[in-house]
Amino acid sequence: MDNAQEELSHKYGLVGKNISYSFSRSYFAKKFKSEGLQHTYVNYDIDSIEKLDAIIKDTPNLKGLNVTIPYKEQVIPLLDELNEHARKIGAVNTIKITRYQKLIGFNTDYYGLKNSIQPHLKEYHKHALILGTGGASKAIAYALEELGIQYDYVSRNVKEGVKFLYSDLTNDIISTYSLIINCTPIGTYPNVNECPDIPYEAVTKNHILYDLIYNPEQTKFLSCGDMMESTTINGLEMLELQADKAWEIWNQY
Repeated sequence: MDNAQEELSHKYGLVGKNISYSFSRSYFAKKFKSEGLQHTYVNYDIDSIEKLDAIIKDTPNLKGLNVTIPYKEQVIPLLDELNEHARKIGAVNTIKITRYQKLIGFNTDYYGLKNSIQPHLKEYHKHALILGTGGASKAIAYALEELGIQYDYVSRNVKEGVKFLYSDLTNDIISTYSLIINCTPIGTYPNVNECPDIPYEAVTKNHILYDLIYNPEQTKFLSCGDMMESTTINGLEMLELQADKAWEIWNQY
């Protein structure tokens, strides 16, 4: 490959752990092909975020990275700069690598959630339960704040900022929160018969059940919502929106 071709062929990738299932790699491969681009996108499946430095040093023409679990928070100390949204959220899922090898962290998860859920919101969707407290949940909370929706966290364990344990949830509580967002991996393939332990009998047609999971498309969590005639949304559109936003960031100079 000559230098001109090399310059046209940029590299991108996903940093995470146990990410063979990755949405991003297939999404960007299709995107590059449809747009006639010579770029490549690979998975960097690492057991420690400290290995990020070697990836960046050893990969010529690496222009951008996505970051997934469990590194969305762990990666922050390794970056040179955070944009405003990522700093406020406290989690990064997109890294732009400048021509001077400067690493700038962004968060596009909040953008994906905000723009995928907004068309479904009614005036009575004022309170949300966020199931889970990981890096993704921070972006979801930020998006809800921008939408003017109050939220509370649900977790398996007592910790700062968590209002409810799963064992605390009652029918009355579920009826109070008309938006329920699953930010946990519960129900992801191959564990398709699992779902968050909430009282689904209290879910109504006025509820929105939103699952960040996209594999399977119809999780048990969403199926339970469907049985109660609620609005159900999986994580696919959010992923597509956050990926397109990452692509926009990588191409900004």
